[in-house]
Amino acid sequence: MNFIENVKMALISIKSNKMRSFLTMLGIIIGISSVITIVSLGQGGQKAITGEFEKIGAATVNIKVERNNAQIGDYINLEDVKQIKERVETVQYISPSAQKMGIVVTDKKTKSAIISGGNTDLYHINNVEVLYGRFFNEREYEEGRPVIVIDEGAAIALFGYEDVVGKSIRIGSHTTARKATIIGVTKGFSTPFRGGNTENFPAFVTVPITYLKNLYPDDFLIDEVALMAITQGEGEMAGNSAVNILEARHNNRGRDIYKAENALSQLDQINNVLGIFTAFIAAVAAISLLVGGVGVMNIMLVSVTERTREIGIRKAIGATTNNIMIQFLMESSILSLIGGVIGMILGIVGAELIGSLANISPSLSIASVVGAIVFSSVVGIFFGIYPAKKAAALNPIDALRYE
Repeated sequence: MNFIENVKMALISIKSNKMRSFLTMLGIIIGISSVITIVSLGQGGQKAITGEFEKIGAATVNIKVERNNAQIGDYINLEDVKQIKERVETVQYISPSAQKMGIVVTDKKTKSAIISGGNTDLYHINNVEVLYGRFFNEREYEEGRPVIVIDEGAAIALFGYEDVVGKSIRIGSHTTARKATIIGVTKGFSTPFRGGNTENFPAFVTVPITYLKNLYPDDFLIDEVALMAITQGEGEMAGNSAVNILEARHNNRGRDIYKAENALSQLDQINNVLGIFTAFIAAVAAISLLVGGVGVMNIMLVSVTERTREIGIRKAIGATTNNIMIQFLMESSILSLIGGVIGMILGIVGAELIGSLANISPSLSIASVVGAIVFSSVVGIFFGIYPAKKAAALNPIDALRYE
């Protein structure tokens, strides 16, 4: 019996017991759809994160103060920033950076906030997209004026709409909150991280770092500098030159106080963590495939019992042991393959639905699709071996006598 005839017989057997065949495939369908959904959402999330880092660019370098080794005199000051920009030719933009946890207060609402301080170069380094108004200018930075830029999510959460330029709010700690004017509204962090619910996230506020110092006069240290080199290839060199200047100005060479990190150096670590997490969840979901495989084996054993006389007749007219075994293996494989294809389609649809709710664009590689189909077929073959061997081992005389 050739391959095509085996396929036809398997399909006839499946069609003759539609409900039983569907229930047999259900475990495979659930397993494959779960794995496809999880993997495609995981890959989509990784691409979204990669896109965010690429917006920053390989030319961006963050220089951080190692707090465990640092003394007060080791922290960065505004004059350090000026010196680096003047003396390092490969630096295009540079900004001091400091962050504080605080609050923003309107007449009706109080919301937690992450308050970031920098200079005007921060606009270029962070690739800020201003939706309404503007970023603070050099004069406002120099004079430490009470002007702020907030993200769109915070604007909606505090006022109910986005264009809040000109509005006044209080900003700072619970004890030192001061009045400030909103001069700009920026696009918020990428939607894969934030989603549509802005109430559960703190407000992201950017102010001149000179104003941030006024808000926190007793607890203010600049522990980071962000710089952007003229070209991507000069990022590492610019960072090393900046570290040398800082060490010379603070007389702390050899103590490893400052650490320069390329913005993209953390991307591989994040992708590795996400990859491991996605693989773990997918592996848990794949357990249902084993359950489905056991279901396939169980039904095939039932099928062997029901078709004992058929097996006896086939053997009596010349079918070999291998012919019988291949027939039942083919049937279990096709059952699993059909279940795998249905599961793949449901998984893709499910990923799109969940992705639309979570604002993530699912991404599924051809390798994942092929892998899912191959794996479902392997499950069918593996769990079909025992029933097939049992069918092939039947004595034709005993089989013909079976009622």
